[in-house]
Amino acid sequence: MLSSSASAIDPVRQPLHANAPVGVFDSGVGGLSVLQHIRQQLPHESLLYFADSAFAPYGDKPEAVIVQRSLGIAQFLLAQGVKALVVACNTATAAAIAAIRHTYPSLIVVGVEPGLKPAIAASNTGLIGVMATRRTLESQKFIALRDQLSEAHQVKFLPQACVGLADQIEKGELQSQATALLLQGYIHPLIEQGADTLVLGCTHYPFVRPLIERVIEQMIPRTGGQKHAVCIIDTGEAVARQLAKLLHVNDRLAATEGVADMRAYTTGSPSDMSNALNNLLKMKNAKQMVQAVQFA
Repeated sequence: MLSSSASAIDPVRQPLHANAPVGVFDSGVGGLSVLQHIRQQLPHESLLYFADSAFAPYGDKPEAVIVQRSLGIAQFLLAQGVKALVVACNTATAAAIAAIRHTYPSLIVVGVEPGLKPAIAASNTGLIGVMATRRTLESQKFIALRDQLSEAHQVKFLPQACVGLADQIEKGELQSQATALLLQGYIHPLIEQGADTLVLGCTHYPFVRPLIERVIEQMIPRTGGQKHAVCIIDTGEAVARQLAKLLHVNDRLAATEGVADMRAYTTGSPSDMSNALNNLLKMKNAKQMVQAVQFA
Protein backbone atom coordinates (compact mmCIF):
# COMPACT_ATOMS: atom_id res chain seq x y z
CA MET A 1 0.00 0.00 0.00
CA LEU A 2 1.00 3.65 -0.26
CA SER A 3 2.72 4.52 2.98
CA SER A 4 0.84 7.79 3.57
CA SER A 5 -2.58 6.61 2.43
CA ALA A 6 -5.57 6.49 4.74
CA SER A 7 -8.20 3.79 4.94
CA ALA A 8 -10.64 3.53 2.05
CA ILE A 9 -12.67 6.70 1.59
CA ASP A 10 -16.28 6.94 0.49
CA PRO A 11 -16.41 10.18 -1.51
CA VAL A 12 -20.16 10.38 -0.89
CA ARG A 13 -19.42 11.08 2.78
CA GLN A 14 -16.57 13.48 2.15
CA PRO A 15 -17.38 17.22 1.95
CA LEU A 16 -15.89 18.34 -1.36
CA HIS A 17 -15.17 22.04 -1.68
CA ALA A 18 -15.08 23.56 -5.16
CA ASN A 19 -11.52 24.72 -4.51
CA ALA A 20 -10.36 21.19 -3.67
CA PRO A 21 -7.66 19.90 -6.04
CA VAL A 22 -8.01 17.66 -9.06
CA GLY A 23 -5.96 14.46 -8.97
CA VAL A 24 -4.10 13.30 -12.08
CA PHE A 25 -2.12 10.07 -12.28
CA ASP A 26 -0.04 8.09 -14.74
CA SER A 27 2.48 5.29 -14.69
CA GLY A 28 5.17 7.95 -15.00
CA VAL A 29 5.72 11.40 -16.50
CA GLY A 30 3.60 10.84 -19.61
CA GLY A 31 0.44 12.13 -17.94
CA LEU A 32 2.12 15.53 -17.67
CA SER A 33 1.07 16.02 -21.30
CA VAL A 34 -2.56 15.81 -20.14
CA LEU A 35 -1.88 17.92 -17.04
CA GLN A 36 -0.43 20.61 -19.32
CA HIS A 37 -3.73 20.84 -21.23
CA ILE A 38 -5.66 20.96 -17.94
CA ARG A 39 -3.52 23.84 -16.68
CA GLN A 40 -4.11 25.74 -19.92
CA GLN A 41 -7.88 25.25 -19.96
CA LEU A 42 -8.48 25.40 -16.19
CA PRO A 43 -5.82 27.76 -14.82
CA HIS A 44 -7.61 28.26 -11.48
CA GLU A 45 -7.72 24.56 -10.59
CA SER A 46 -5.22 23.20 -8.07
CA LEU A 47 -3.66 19.94 -9.23
CA LEU A 48 -2.11 16.90 -7.58
CA TYR A 49 -0.04 14.77 -9.94
CA PHE A 50 0.94 11.17 -9.11
CA ALA A 51 3.65 9.40 -11.10
CA ASP A 52 4.07 5.66 -10.42
CA SER A 53 7.54 5.86 -11.94
CA ALA A 54 8.99 3.02 -9.88
CA PHE A 55 6.59 0.70 -11.67
CA ALA A 56 6.63 2.28 -15.15
CA PRO A 57 5.75 1.42 -17.78
CA TYR A 58 2.34 -0.16 -17.23
CA GLY A 59 2.15 -1.47 -20.78
CA ASP A 60 3.96 -4.73 -20.06
CA LYS A 61 2.32 -5.46 -16.67
CA PRO A 62 -0.55 -7.92 -15.98
CA GLU A 63 -3.97 -6.31 -15.99
CA ALA A 64 -4.79 -7.39 -12.43
CA VAL A 65 -1.66 -5.66 -11.16
CA ILE A 66 -2.53 -2.44 -13.00
CA VAL A 67 -6.03 -2.50 -11.48
CA GLN A 68 -4.62 -3.00 -7.98
CA ARG A 69 -2.12 -0.17 -8.31
CA SER A 70 -4.64 2.18 -9.91
CA LEU A 71 -7.10 1.63 -7.06
CA GLY A 72 -4.33 2.22 -4.54
CA ILE A 73 -3.32 5.47 -6.21
CA ALA A 74 -6.95 6.61 -6.39
CA GLN A 75 -7.29 5.90 -2.67
CA PHE A 76 -4.14 7.88 -1.93
CA LEU A 77 -5.30 10.90 -3.93
CA LEU A 78 -8.72 10.78 -2.29
CA ALA A 79 -6.94 10.87 1.07
CA GLN A 80 -5.39 14.16 -0.12
CA GLY A 81 -8.90 15.53 -0.70
CA VAL A 82 -9.24 15.54 -4.48
CA LYS A 83 -12.66 16.41 -5.95
CA ALA A 84 -12.03 14.67 -9.28
CA LEU A 85 -9.63 12.13 -10.75
CA VAL A 86 -8.04 12.08 -14.18
CA VAL A 87 -6.56 8.71 -15.19
CA ALA A 88 -3.93 10.20 -17.50
CA CYS A 89 -2.67 6.84 -18.73
CA ASN A 90 -4.13 4.93 -21.66
CA THR A 91 -3.14 1.56 -20.23
CA ALA A 92 -4.59 2.29 -16.78
CA THR A 93 -7.78 3.67 -18.35
CA ALA A 94 -8.27 0.52 -20.40
CA ALA A 95 -7.52 -1.81 -17.50
CA ALA A 96 -8.78 -0.05 -14.39
CA ILE A 97 -11.18 2.84 -14.96
CA ALA A 98 -14.24 0.61 -14.61
CA ALA A 99 -12.95 -0.65 -11.24
CA ILE A 100 -12.24 2.92 -10.06
CA ARG A 101 -15.74 4.08 -11.02
CA HIS A 102 -17.29 1.05 -9.34
CA THR A 103 -15.31 1.60 -6.13
CA TYR A 104 -15.92 5.37 -6.03
CA PRO A 105 -19.28 5.89 -7.79
CA SER A 106 -19.72 9.52 -6.72
CA LEU A 107 -16.25 10.64 -7.79
CA ILE A 108 -15.77 12.55 -11.06
CA VAL A 109 -13.46 10.27 -13.07
CA VAL A 110 -12.08 11.11 -16.50
CA GLY A 111 -9.98 8.65 -18.47
CA VAL A 112 -7.97 8.82 -21.67
CA GLU A 113 -8.23 6.59 -24.68
CA PRO A 114 -6.67 6.67 -28.15
CA GLY A 115 -8.34 9.40 -30.20
CA LEU A 116 -9.96 7.16 -32.78
CA LYS A 117 -13.01 9.37 -33.36
CA PRO A 118 -11.09 12.59 -34.11
CA ALA A 119 -8.70 10.53 -36.27
CA ILE A 120 -11.63 9.42 -38.44
CA ALA A 121 -12.62 13.05 -38.98
CA ALA A 122 -9.05 14.00 -39.88
CA SER A 123 -8.27 11.11 -42.24
CA ASN A 124 -8.71 11.32 -46.02
CA THR A 125 -7.60 7.77 -46.83
CA GLY A 126 -9.46 5.98 -44.01
CA LEU A 127 -6.16 4.37 -43.00
CA ILE A 128 -5.26 5.37 -39.45
CA GLY A 129 -2.16 4.33 -37.52
CA VAL A 130 -2.53 3.86 -33.77
CA MET A 131 0.69 4.07 -31.76
CA ALA A 132 0.20 2.70 -28.23
CA THR A 133 1.43 0.18 -25.70
CA ARG A 134 0.74 -3.48 -26.36
CA ARG A 135 -1.49 -3.60 -23.27
CA THR A 136 -3.70 -0.78 -24.62
CA LEU A 137 -3.97 -2.34 -28.07
CA GLU A 138 -4.89 -5.73 -26.63
CA SER A 139 -7.47 -4.37 -24.18
CA GLN A 140 -11.13 -5.28 -24.67
CA LYS A 141 -12.04 -1.60 -24.35
CA PHE A 142 -9.82 -0.60 -27.27
CA ILE A 143 -10.75 -3.58 -29.46
CA ALA A 144 -14.47 -2.99 -28.97
CA LEU A 145 -14.17 0.71 -29.87
CA ARG A 146 -11.92 -0.04 -32.84
CA ASP A 147 -14.31 -2.65 -34.25
CA GLN A 148 -17.37 -0.48 -33.70
CA LEU A 149 -15.86 2.57 -35.43
CA SER A 150 -14.28 0.53 -38.24
CA GLU A 151 -17.66 -0.89 -39.19
CA ALA A 152 -19.60 2.33 -38.74
CA HIS A 153 -17.22 4.54 -40.70
CA GLN A 154 -15.56 2.08 -43.09
CA VAL A 155 -12.05 2.91 -41.91
CA LYS A 156 -9.10 0.72 -41.06
CA PHE A 157 -7.06 1.15 -37.91
CA LEU A 158 -3.45 0.01 -38.11
CA PRO A 159 -2.23 -0.85 -34.58
CA GLN A 160 1.44 -0.39 -33.75
CA ALA A 161 2.77 -1.45 -30.35
CA CYS A 162 5.62 0.91 -29.45
CA VAL A 163 7.66 -1.23 -27.08
CA GLY A 164 10.28 0.76 -25.18
CA LEU A 165 9.15 4.21 -26.34
CA ALA A 166 7.61 5.21 -22.99
CA ASP A 167 10.84 4.09 -21.30
CA GLN A 168 12.86 6.45 -23.49
CA ILE A 169 10.58 9.34 -22.60
CA GLU A 170 10.75 8.49 -18.89
CA LYS A 171 14.54 8.77 -19.20
CA GLY A 172 14.20 12.18 -20.83
CA GLU A 173 15.54 11.04 -24.20
CA LEU A 174 13.19 13.16 -26.27
CA GLN A 175 15.61 13.85 -29.12
CA SER A 176 18.16 11.04 -28.89
CA GLN A 177 19.26 8.84 -31.76
CA ALA A 178 18.02 5.75 -29.91
CA THR A 179 14.52 7.23 -29.63
CA ALA A 180 14.60 8.28 -33.29
CA LEU A 181 15.52 4.74 -34.34
CA LEU A 182 12.64 3.32 -32.29
CA LEU A 183 10.22 5.75 -33.91
CA GLN A 184 11.49 4.98 -37.39
CA GLY A 185 10.82 1.29 -36.81
CA TYR A 186 7.31 1.95 -35.55
CA ILE A 187 6.22 4.67 -37.97
CA HIS A 188 7.67 3.25 -41.20
CA PRO A 189 5.24 0.30 -41.53
CA LEU A 190 2.29 2.61 -40.86
CA ILE A 191 3.34 5.02 -43.59
CA GLU A 192 4.07 2.11 -45.92
CA GLN A 193 0.48 0.90 -45.45
CA GLY A 194 -0.84 4.33 -46.43
CA ALA A 195 -1.75 5.84 -43.06
CA ASP A 196 -2.40 9.58 -43.36
CA THR A 197 -3.26 9.99 -39.66
CA LEU A 198 -1.35 8.83 -36.58
CA VAL A 199 -2.99 8.55 -33.17
CA LEU A 200 -0.70 9.05 -30.17
CA GLY A 201 -2.32 6.40 -28.00
CA CYS A 202 -0.09 6.87 -24.95
CA THR A 203 0.15 10.07 -22.93
CA HIS A 204 3.95 9.84 -23.02
CA TYR A 205 4.11 10.17 -26.78
CA PRO A 206 3.18 13.88 -27.22
CA PHE A 207 6.51 14.74 -25.63
CA VAL A 208 8.32 13.28 -28.65
CA ARG A 209 5.92 14.79 -31.20
CA PRO A 210 8.65 17.03 -32.72
CA LEU A 211 10.78 13.92 -33.27
CA ILE A 212 7.79 12.01 -34.69
CA GLU A 213 7.17 14.86 -37.14
CA ARG A 214 10.82 14.85 -38.17
CA VAL A 215 10.78 11.09 -38.75
CA ILE A 216 7.62 11.39 -40.86
CA GLU A 217 9.14 14.23 -42.88
CA GLN A 218 12.15 12.06 -43.71
CA MET A 219 9.93 9.17 -44.79
CA ILE A 220 7.30 10.83 -46.98
CA PRO A 221 8.46 12.03 -50.38
CA ARG A 222 7.51 15.31 -52.00
CA THR A 223 5.23 15.18 -55.03
CA GLY A 224 5.20 18.18 -57.35
CA GLY A 225 6.72 20.35 -54.66
CA GLN A 226 3.90 19.47 -52.23
CA LYS A 227 4.51 17.57 -49.01
CA HIS A 228 2.03 14.83 -48.19
CA ALA A 229 0.51 15.73 -44.84
CA VAL A 230 0.16 13.29 -41.96
CA CYS A 231 -2.18 14.40 -39.19
CA ILE A 232 -1.14 13.62 -35.61
CA ILE A 233 -3.86 13.19 -32.97
CA ASP A 234 -3.18 14.01 -29.30
CA THR A 235 -6.23 13.59 -27.04
CA GLY A 236 -4.99 15.60 -24.06
CA GLU A 237 -6.99 18.68 -25.05
CA ALA A 238 -10.22 16.65 -25.28
CA VAL A 239 -9.58 15.18 -21.81
CA ALA A 240 -9.21 18.67 -20.35
CA ARG A 241 -12.46 19.76 -22.02
CA GLN A 242 -14.31 16.77 -20.59
CA LEU A 243 -12.95 17.49 -17.11
CA ALA A 244 -14.06 21.12 -17.39
CA LYS A 245 -17.54 20.03 -18.49
CA LEU A 246 -17.96 17.58 -15.60
CA LEU A 247 -16.69 20.06 -13.01
CA HIS A 248 -19.15 22.64 -14.32
CA VAL A 249 -22.11 20.23 -14.36
CA ASN A 250 -21.33 19.13 -10.79
CA ASP A 251 -20.78 22.72 -9.60
CA ARG A 252 -17.17 22.01 -8.65
CA LEU A 253 -15.25 24.55 -10.73
CA ALA A 254 -12.72 26.44 -8.62
CA ALA A 255 -13.32 30.11 -7.92
CA THR A 256 -11.65 32.33 -10.51
CA GLU A 257 -10.12 34.50 -7.81
CA GLY A 258 -8.49 31.47 -6.18
CA VAL A 259 -4.76 30.76 -6.34
CA ALA A 260 -4.01 27.44 -8.02
CA ASP A 261 -1.60 25.09 -6.30
CA MET A 262 0.45 22.32 -7.88
CA ARG A 263 1.96 19.33 -6.08
CA ALA A 264 3.46 16.10 -7.36
CA TYR A 265 4.00 12.66 -5.83
CA THR A 266 6.21 9.92 -7.20
CA THR A 267 7.09 6.35 -6.33
CA GLY A 268 10.38 6.92 -8.15
CA SER A 269 13.12 9.49 -7.76
CA PRO A 270 11.95 12.94 -6.57
CA SER A 271 14.84 14.57 -8.44
CA ASP A 272 13.82 12.81 -11.66
CA MET A 273 10.25 14.00 -11.13
CA SER A 274 11.29 17.59 -10.50
CA ASN A 275 13.54 17.46 -13.57
CA ALA A 276 10.58 16.24 -15.64
CA LEU A 277 8.41 19.10 -14.37
CA ASN A 278 11.18 21.54 -15.18
CA ASN A 279 12.11 20.12 -18.59
CA LEU A 280 8.65 19.18 -19.87
CA LEU A 281 6.45 21.87 -18.29
CA LYS A 282 9.08 24.58 -17.62
CA MET A 283 8.28 24.73 -13.90
CA LYS A 284 11.30 26.38 -12.33
CA ASN A 285 10.28 25.77 -8.70
CA ALA A 286 9.55 22.08 -9.34
CA LYS A 287 11.85 20.79 -6.60
CA GLN A 288 9.61 22.20 -3.87
CA MET A 289 6.51 20.57 -5.41
CA VAL A 290 7.61 16.93 -5.31
CA GLN A 291 7.17 14.36 -2.56
CA ALA A 292 8.21 10.69 -2.62
CA VAL A 293 5.73 7.99 -1.55
CA GLN A 294 6.13 4.26 -0.93
CA PHE A 295 4.05 1.66 -2.68
CA ALA A 296 4.38 -2.04 -1.88
